[in-house]
Amino acid sequence: MAQGMQEGGYAFAQQPRAVSDRKKFRDPALIDDRLAVNIMWDRRVVRGNTYAAQVLPATAVPDPVALQKEAEKRKLQEMKKRQRTRQVQRPNTPEAVQGRKHMDVQTDNFLEEISDRPVEMEVETQTDAFMDRPPSPLYLPKKTGVDRETQILDGDLFSFDFEVEPILQVLVGKTLEQSLMEVLEEEELANMRAHQDEFDQIRAAELAEAQRMEEAEKRRAEEKARRLEQERERVANERTLAKKVAARGFAHRYIGDVVSDVFGNLQHSGFFYDPLVKEIESDFVPWLLNGVGSGISGMVQAQAMVDQAVLGAIKSKEEKAAAAEAERLRREAEAQARAAAEAQPPAEAGAEGGAAEPVAA
Repeated sequence: MAQGMQEGGYAFAQQPRAVSDRKKFRDPALIDDRLAVNIMWDRRVVRGNTYAAQVLPATAVPDPVALQKEAEKRKLQEMKKRQRTRQVQRPNTPEAVQGRKHMDVQTDNFLEEISDRPVEMEVETQTDAFMDRPPSPLYLPKKTGVDRETQILDGDLFSFDFEVEPILQVLVGKTLEQSLMEVLEEEELANMRAHQDEFDQIRAAELAEAQRMEEAEKRRAEEKARRLEQERERVANERTLAKKVAARGFAHRYIGDVVSDVFGNLQHSGFFYDPLVKEIESDFVPWLLNGVGSGISGMVQAQAMVDQAVLGAIKSKEEKAAAAEAERLRREAEAQARAAAEAQPPAEAGAEGGAAEPVAA
């Protein structure tokens, strides 16, 4: 058998059949979720409406450990679900056109029979010493079966325009429906926001009014308490004052005369004296008298000196007036004599035998 195989070459013993052991998809266990190429499976893509605000309650604080466990559990469930979906839901071939049917064929150039365990045999050989191994020839499996060919024209298996129309209708319809829903949701959110703003304004006004009323009531209560406290203090002060007045009157009536007599006797005996009066009488009054005396003596001297100066001035003025008057009279006499001399004739003067002599004024 080995000799026949060496002479005629290797050949399959079974009929060719379609390859079914090849895995069309990768192993889901080895796929990283972060490298997912489908946005429907990508965790980074947000699900649902992106305009809706995700409001969390302020009081509910979830446990981080419980959240982590739930996330891991949910991730494991989604992974198992995707594995089952990938295994069950595989893309199917479109339905055949009327008058034709589908058949499983192998489209490789060379058909090859695949079995679970290849044929095994023992062969012995001896190579020459120190000989290089020749390069392995390219393996080309021998053809088995009968080749057939066919011709498929455009539109025989798939009509794009006809097949794509329902898909486009669904996509456009879903897009329009989603757009309409988003617009309606935006309008609803705007209305809700306006209603919320109006409610907040009304609530703020009511809260401000309530606070104002509370403050007014608080001020009235504080004013009332303050007035009551003032009234209590006034009544207490009046009682204390009445008690003090009564005690003072009783004390005056009881020891008034005794105190006056005792103090009068002590004062007459010289035991009590006023330090201020004593200091004035012993120190201030003598100093004042000495100062006044010295001041008066200085004034008297100054007055005397002024009187002497005035008398001297008056006497000097009188002397100057007398001298001026004498000088005036002398000048008048000289003028009269000169006038008389000028009026007398010269002959009479010569007849009398002498020159005229001036008359002393």
